[in-house]
Amino acid sequence: MSDVLIAGVLAGYGIAMPVGAITILIITTSAQTSLRAGLAGAMGTATADGLYALIAVTAGAAVSGLLRPVAGPIRWVAGLVLIGIAAKSIIGALRRSRSSNDAKVLQAKRPLRTYLELTGLTILNPLTIIYFSALVLGLRSDAWTVADSVVFVLAAFAASASWQAVLALGGALVGRVLTSDKGRMGTVLIGNGVIVLLAIRLFVA
Repeated sequence: MSDVLIAGVLAGYGIAMPVGAITILIITTSAQTSLRAGLAGAMGTATADGLYALIAVTAGAAVSGLLRPVAGPIRWVAGLVLIGIAAKSIIGALRRSRSSNDAKVLQAKRPLRTYLELTGLTILNPLTIIYFSALVLGLRSDAWTVADSVVFVLAAFAASASWQAVLALGGALVGRVLTSDKGRMGTVLIGNGVIVLLAIRLFVA
C-alpha cells in the first residue's frame, strides 16, 4: 500500500510540476483577479488530473490507444482554446485599464467558472492520460487491489492539488506586489504572451 501511495504522489507531482500553459493560467488568474479564483482554477486542474488517473487505473491501455490517433487534432483544439483565452484576457485588461472601476472588475471573476474552465482545458491534453496510463502499466501488478487503485488516484489528485495551490498562492503574491495599473498590465501581457507561445508549440508539436 505504501508503494502505491508513493507512486501516486510522484505521479501527481510529475504531471503537475512541468511549467506549461496551465501553470501560467493559474498564476496569472491569481495575479489578475483573486486568490479565490486562482485556487478554484488550481482545483479544476487537479480534478482533471485525478480523473485521468482514475481512467488510467481502470482502462488505461485501451483509452491511451484510442487517443493516440487523434492526439494531433486535440492538440490543435487545445492550442486554439489557449489563444482564445489569452486574447480575451488581454482585451479585457486593456478595457479595464480605461475604467475607473478596474479593481472591482478584477475581483468579479467567479471561482466556479474558473474551476470549470481549467478542468476543461486540462482534460483537452491527451498527453495526461497517456502519461498516467504508461505509468500505471509500468507499475501495476496482479497484486494491485481495488484499494490500491483508490489510493493511487487519491494520492495523485492530492499531489497535483497541492502543487497547483502553491502556484495560485504565488500568483496572488505577485498580484499583491504589482499593485499599480502598469504592474497588473505587465502580468497580463507577459503571462498571456507565454500562453500564446505555448499554444504555438502545440501547433508545431
